[in-house]
Amino acid sequence: MKDYQQILFPYAYNILGSAEDAKDAIQDVLSNYVATPREGVENEKNYLIKSVINHAINLRNRRKKVSYGEVWLPEPVATELADTNINLKDIVSYSLLILLEQLNPKERAVFILKEGFGYSHQEISEVLSGTVELSRKLLSRAKTKLSQSRQPVKLHREPVPSEVLKKYVNTIRGGDTERLEDLLAEDITFYADGGGKVNVVKKICRGIHEVADLLIYVYHKFEVNARIIATTVNHQPALLFYVDGKIISCQVLGISPESGEICQISTVVDPDKLRNIELETAGKGRQI
Repeated sequence: MKDYQQILFPYAYNILGSAEDAKDAIQDVLSNYVATPREGVENEKNYLIKSVINHAINLRNRRKKVSYGEVWLPEPVATELADTNINLKDIVSYSLLILLEQLNPKERAVFILKEGFGYSHQEISEVLSGTVELSRKLLSRAKTKLSQSRQPVKLHREPVPSEVLKKYVNTIRGGDTERLEDLLAEDITFYADGGGKVNVVKKICRGIHEVADLLIYVYHKFEVNARIIATTVNHQPALLFYVDGKIISCQVLGISPESGEICQISTVVDPDKLRNIELETAGKGRQI
């Protein structure tokens, strides 16, 4: 069943946005599968995929909604080894996961299955026990909601040269606001998620001047002694900050493929969401 855990993970994670919840969902499905009669199951893999998708949808329906003014960011997953781990390739980009929070669970599932896994509407209708017409409507509704966002809707991102990350970090280290602003998009958005466990300076910050000032302030106040590791999270460039050997922050950068400017910065400081990324990247990545 170990192989199935790896195969099923992208389906559950892309719907839930949480690696821990995804693992729990998969364990529930596999435990139930082993414990019950399996007569009539012609394709074990497809049966388990369908079960995990529907279980993940039910879990999202039960998840408590984030209250107004709060920021909920997906749990980061290391994709540095995506070239050698075929299942990691199916994990959608971090920026897209944030956008997908606008969708209801079924819209999200249909969008991911159609755009991410290449399912036909007929196949989606069978997975969700619905109709082809309903699948088409859910996809159309999902695309309409996503199109209203300023951020580009892309499932995967191209790797960013390490020189870009070095320049970004060194500019913040030097406290050079003007040079930092040259790297940022005019309408950049900054998010920070402490999970209610860690206080953050600002949960949401928008605009080139405000974000530049915030980045320099946070670094010199909390991260000046940190060891910084460059890695890839959900197919996007990311920086991991370690203090006394313990990860304190994961910063995922959204970079415009057209201008090369940083248009979105997502900072996770929730210790529960950092636990897995710390284990996944232990001894890996490039120090800056």
